[in-house]
Amino acid sequence: MALAAAIQVGARQAPALPTVVDVPTRPAFVQAPGRAETDARVGQILQLNTLLRTQKPGRLQVRLPDGRSFRLGGDALLRLSAGTLDLRRGQIIAWVNPGSGGGPALRVRTRVGTASIEGTTVFIDATETDVKVFSWEGTVAVTTDSGQRFVLRSGEQVSHRASAAGGEGWEGPTRLSRAELDQRRARSILLNGFNAPMETLPVLEKELGFTR
Repeated sequence: MALAAAIQVGARQAPALPTVVDVPTRPAFVQAPGRAETDARVGQILQLNTLLRTQKPGRLQVRLPDGRSFRLGGDALLRLSAGTLDLRRGQIIAWVNPGSGGGPALRVRTRVGTASIEGTTVFIDATETDVKVFSWEGTVAVTTDSGQRFVLRSGEQVSHRASAAGGEGWEGPTRLSRAELDQRRARSILLNGFNAPMETLPVLEKELGFTR
């Protein structure tokens, strides 16, 4: 009895780790530090500095500790760093579950800036030339590597673009039109087709007028 109680206490005290909760389409891969890449599978526990990779049409969903989650898709590559999702390329939608009790903001870093979200839902699309950060609902703060800071509200987007002439810069924030919002909601590979729930989906649909 005493041994069983000790095991239970140890389990409760063990640090929570990210977990793969859905892999609706493949190819989708996980590479733990110092290990070979393997197929992502539901229930898989992810260590710090694990690499996640998807190839079209692959997608996966991960639940983080403390009420945070994200979905990854497209030709994506992401590293789970301490306190940060390091998105090298591809698409991500990340959110903080309602009622999760606060805590530090969830940060998603790209090659040109970092988006910080707290009680909200953010979408980022990072290609070789462009990075787009879009707030599906709530406030998203974007701090660029060049020292700029943008604050996005629901339905707003900021973009970083590289021009053919070799220049680059940030554009926005701009608010998407009703038609653009409707099209993005209908076609999004990260809002649609998952089995695991997205807790903020009803919130963003009401916030942006998809439901009443």
